[in-house]
Amino acid sequence: MIQAVVDNVCWQMSLDRKTTALKQLQGHMWRAAFTAGRMKAEFFADVVPAVRKWREAGMKVYIYSSGSVEAQKLLFGHSTEGDILELVDGHFDTKIGRKVESESYRKIADSIGCSTNNILFLTDVTREASAAEEADVHVAVVVRPGNAGLTDDEKTYYSLITSFSELYLPSSP
Repeated sequence: MIQAVVDNVCWQMSLDRKTTALKQLQGHMWRAAFTAGRMKAEFFADVVPAVRKWREAGMKVYIYSSGSVEAQKLLFGHSTEGDILELVDGHFDTKIGRKVESESYRKIADSIGCSTNNILFLTDVTREASAAEEADVHVAVVVRPGNAGLTDDEKTYYSLITSFSELYLPSSP
């Protein structure tokens, strides 16, 4: 029985499944590794300075990830930059909905009390970008080493960035 469960988890991971149960299991495993000090989250060098700048300008920052909220908090709480959870105003995962469904972005906007057209969503997955745009959310596709390649049409259609420092966002009122 145990081997069957292990085999199923490995199979889901090999397909890059984003199921809530798999992500919750990931969160439990990460909790053990992070709290024991065996793991630290690494961010691209441009991320934390950019987020600090946005926060200083009065902007709010939310994380929407296929990783569980618990896993997100572990990453931001145990990073090579230290505990940077204070930079994040809230967390969303697949419990709000799948990232490839436009309704998920509307639910997030409702949850934070914001119009969808006042949100910028950063992603490296064009199917997520398309769903967010369908909900009237602004999108930038982040191109980083290791990400899936983009088609010529996607490169032309989407706003692409390679660094968070490329974003010039208006400050909140």
